[in-house]
Amino acid sequence: MKSLCCIFDLDGVLVDTAKYHYLAWKRLAATLGFDFSEQHNERLKGVSRMASLDILLEVGGIKGLPEEEKRDLAEKKNTWYVAYINRMTPSEILPGVLDFLHQLKAAHVKTALGSASRNAPLILKRTGLACFFDAIIDGNTITRAKPDPEVFLLGAQALDASAGRCIVFEDAAAGVEAALRAGMKCVGVGNPNLLHKATMVVPGFENLIWEELKSSLITLKN
Repeated sequence: MKSLCCIFDLDGVLVDTAKYHYLAWKRLAATLGFDFSEQHNERLKGVSRMASLDILLEVGGIKGLPEEEKRDLAEKKNTWYVAYINRMTPSEILPGVLDFLHQLKAAHVKTALGSASRNAPLILKRTGLACFFDAIIDGNTITRAKPDPEVFLLGAQALDASAGRCIVFEDAAAGVEAALRAGMKCVGVGNPNLLHKATMVVPGFENLIWEELKSSLITLKN
């Protein structure tokens, strides 16, 4: 495997924004008269905004809402979420991420962001991470949510790379599935029980060495 490229999910992989999504969804559920737990929230990881709303409404047993009302609810949640992330700082970049991204830059590895978040540009600006990416594919670009592989295929296209040369970093089962469906190797970041389908799983980026990771991936199959 030569000239590898890396594609990163954003929320929960590079930055700690998952808590803000959860707070906003939980607040929305409360206005609708039911509780939304952290366990429920696991189902939303890597899923688009409208698909996440459908899951939340399913949890609350709410059916048959008009599309216009659903769009209003999703926009209300997003307004709260944006207010939260507008207070973000580089301190919310997850441990080890900056060091790993610097390693990739030093090794001249092309990188892309592959996120379902429509707020990715704001998050990258608030945390100072935008300079590390050669391409950004986000919720403003894609039309199909993970586990559809569109976001990662567009990332590979933007990097002028074949799918087989791309390594995806994901923290959600839907994202892992999307990467594998794209024909890419996938490094799961987080819980191995949730990410067991990934090519390999790491607990995080702390002490992660690019050259060692690359060597390990060469010997593994999807």
